[in-house]
Amino acid sequence: MPGTKQLAREIFLHTLASIDISAVMQRKLSVARDGSCMTLCTGSVDIADISRIVIIAIGKAAHAMVNGLIALFPPGTIFTGVVAAPTKPATPVPGLNYFVGGHPIPNRDSWRAAETILSLLRSCHDQTLIFFLLSGGGSALVELPLVPSMTLEDVQAVNHALVTCGAPIDAINTVRRHLSAIKGGRLALAAAPAKKITLAVTDVPVGKEAALASGPSMPDTATVADVQSIFREYDLLNRFPPTLREWIEAGRIPETPKPGHPAFANAHFELLLGMDDLFHAAHHAVEAHGYLACCDNSTDDWPVEKAAASLLSQLEAWQKDNRGARVALIADGEVSSPVTGSGTGGRNSAFVLSLVEQIAGRKITVLSAGTDGIDGNSTAAGAVADGETLVRAKSLGLDPAASFRASDAYTFFSKLADTVVTGPTGNNLRDLRLFLAEP
Repeated sequence: MPGTKQLAREIFLHTLASIDISAVMQRKLSVARDGSCMTLCTGSVDIADISRIVIIAIGKAAHAMVNGLIALFPPGTIFTGVVAAPTKPATPVPGLNYFVGGHPIPNRDSWRAAETILSLLRSCHDQTLIFFLLSGGGSALVELPLVPSMTLEDVQAVNHALVTCGAPIDAINTVRRHLSAIKGGRLALAAAPAKKITLAVTDVPVGKEAALASGPSMPDTATVADVQSIFREYDLLNRFPPTLREWIEAGRIPETPKPGHPAFANAHFELLLGMDDLFHAAHHAVEAHGYLACCDNSTDDWPVEKAAASLLSQLEAWQKDNRGARVALIADGEVSSPVTGSGTGGRNSAFVLSLVEQIAGRKITVLSAGTDGIDGNSTAAGAVADGETLVRAKSLGLDPAASFRASDAYTFFSKLADTVVTGPTGNNLRDLRLFLAEP
């Protein structure tokens, strides 16, 4: 079984290598030699009349996306813009301003990046081409409140309240879009006359692309009424700082720009990498090792324990359908894992921890890790466990249930040397979960 844990790690790493962003951009996009048009998978965009190119890159994959984009243009092309990422660039691009934003909590650079972006976009005209390069993590990496009197500390308190309230990510992003000066299409609104191309590496479900980085360049279909319903369901007003609470109670939340708004008349969207790309790479890697694999994304946004139980049940059914064979179940998306203690960890290690007792003594290995290389407040991407993990844990005096209640999954797996550590990957296609079962 220790060999199967290592195999699960190798499959995860192989999957990461298969979704290289720069290579994907070179394969899916092109610019005509005379600079007259840009070809996307969804069609061509006329850029012959463009006199200025602006790049707004936001997210964990920002640096890779910037490098991939500029490689499409002839040497000497001049770019201006802003890049907000969780790390500094290896080689800064001339003309771009870089900010190291906070994640999962916005920091001072998140605020400064938002101010700089808005100022730049407001100077754009109808001969400007804006590339919005969006990837996961953007909701925290760039932020500015609609309420002028709010401080950075207020914004941080709001963000913490949202990510710890137990609401699914879709609901959290709905609230974010309505409280922010840059989310929910408001960046597109700031540069209404310009031509806009949004290129996305998405960590959100298919059909919900406007949730990526909380949709700064996309129209928003959610309404203020939806936001008020979320406030009530998760008792959020009592979690918010007084300045924001008073503003909300005064009925001052404005609607976000909706589909059909003139700001989106000259806008284009291109999905570069998404859920299908992650599934394809993982499925290929698993079957290369002799497993019969199936994929599932039905548990996206489910509570962690409910998702774990459902996926384990699916694996068991898959085993029965393929008796005597090595089988695997691949799942993606995110699970909801409310913080109930002061420990270290995230939803991926919590997911694996919730299964330690259920797979004890069985020939089953479970890995869950973030493709961004980050799991909550830990230094790991996730964790891996097998049928021997419970016995090993008890020999060290570790209690899975107690660690789960304390939100301390990282500490639990760290003591067993079963964390999955990659460092920030520069990518973000949501989380990947692997179940490997031996006959």
